[in-house]
Amino acid sequence: MGSVLAWVAQSGVVQGIIIGATFAFLTAILIMNSVARAATTTVNGWSTIRECGQPGNGILLRAACAKALPLVNVFEEAAYWTTTKDGTGEPLSGRHEYVLRFPAGQLPPNGAFWSLTMTDTVGYMVGNAIDRSSIDDRTALQKNADGSVEIYLQHDAPPGREQNWLPSPSGKFKLTLRAYLPGAEILNGTYRVPPVVKAQ
Repeated sequence: MGSVLAWVAQSGVVQGIIIGATFAFLTAILIMNSVARAATTTVNGWSTIRECGQPGNGILLRAACAKALPLVNVFEEAAYWTTTKDGTGEPLSGRHEYVLRFPAGQLPPNGAFWSLTMTDTVGYMVGNAIDRSSIDDRTALQKNADGSVEIYLQHDAPPGREQNWLPSPSGKFKLTLRAYLPGAEILNGTYRVPPVVKAQ
């Protein structure tokens, strides 16, 4: 038995298996990324995959959805949008100050609640001075005179506007917007999440 194991080790079989498994893994990642890109809709820098969680999805789309949005609900139960870029396509970074402005009556329509969460680009929560990683419809957001709502995405507090402040880390970050029991405008595709813009 020892001579057989020695022959296997010296013959390159083990190395071939390891190399083959590595190539198979990398190929699977490339295929899942390609499937996810094909199923993704991006508007104003925000991306969503409406088909995730749907019964009857093929194995490749199910794998792509699991990679992009683990434990995702069907779109009719919860709509998800993510972005790592501002409205001009530049990466979001704590070195800049941003505003996410919802016109009057244009907060995400829903039958349950909505939330906006900030994480690092991998998806981990990042600590901050006010221990706030998300804003939602239960946050007492201040409205402008015209009824619009502005959420301030920046590292340091915006003077006088702390109630609408979602603190960013010092480096790059990701935003995830969720609407649970999304409204008709979301389901029929007419609702547009506004772009994240740099503060003037």
